[in-house]
Amino acid sequence: MSTALRIAHGEFGRVALLDMDCSLVRHAHPHCHVLLKVEGADTQFAVGDQVYPLTDSSAVLVNGWQPHAYVHDPSRPCTLILALYVEPQWLKRFRPGWAASGAPGFFSQPSGEISPRIRNLSMALAAEMMSRPDSVSAHETLLSDLMVAVIERFTPWRSFPASIREMAVTGRDWRIRRAIDAMRAEAGHASNMDKFAKAAGLSRAHFFRLFENSEGMPPKVYLNVVRMEHAVQAVLHQDASFAEIGERLGFAEPAHFTRFFRNHSGVGPREFRNVSRLAS
Repeated sequence: MSTALRIAHGEFGRVALLDMDCSLVRHAHPHCHVLLKVEGADTQFAVGDQVYPLTDSSAVLVNGWQPHAYVHDPSRPCTLILALYVEPQWLKRFRPGWAASGAPGFFSQPSGEISPRIRNLSMALAAEMMSRPDSVSAHETLLSDLMVAVIERFTPWRSFPASIREMAVTGRDWRIRRAIDAMRAEAGHASNMDKFAKAAGLSRAHFFRLFENSEGMPPKVYLNVVRMEHAVQAVLHQDASFAEIGERLGFAEPAHFTRFFRNHSGVGPREFRNVSRLAS
């Protein structure tokens, strides 16, 4: 079973040091998501429809809302992975255009060869998290340097707009916008996709097709992203029981919530909460 060794969180988002030995379901995040190998076996992630290697010399780079999955080879030992979930609004502090990190196309490719500087910074951040789990300011400083190095290497950052106003995106079908608003508002009562299709005024088949064409993922995957982010925030920042959190998110049994959380994050909610609070 996979283990979370450390989880740091703050305005920057989350950084998790995960000892992974089991696959994760196809999922997504509303963050700029970077995966770096720390030690152990080489491994791989599926991003979109292709599988990309995660090695000492290559990173996996996932755009915001881009479906991906961890693909573990049972014949190999576990892999210690530094997983970065970085908030676009935090990155905007460095350059206004870096707020685009939460949108498709921020990383031009899902994988790339890392520089010695990226390797050294990722190892330094992992070591700092292990030796000083409560030093959030030190974690944030190292993460700042690491993300600047990653963005400068793997994105066309010089072509990003200098003004947030230039980043306005139009063209999403109003019916899909309505469905997304409903999903965000009703994450705890969201097991029936027919409800969202009806609210959008579409047949189920047309709704699924239009949604995936618009968002790059099926509506069920999108809904699970919303539910998982609600779950993470509750596990990190509330003292509610996991049964209560699961019930609020529409899970009939605590075990169903625990399985959902583990399948999306690699570890159960209890371990996630306990490890993250080492940094509190």
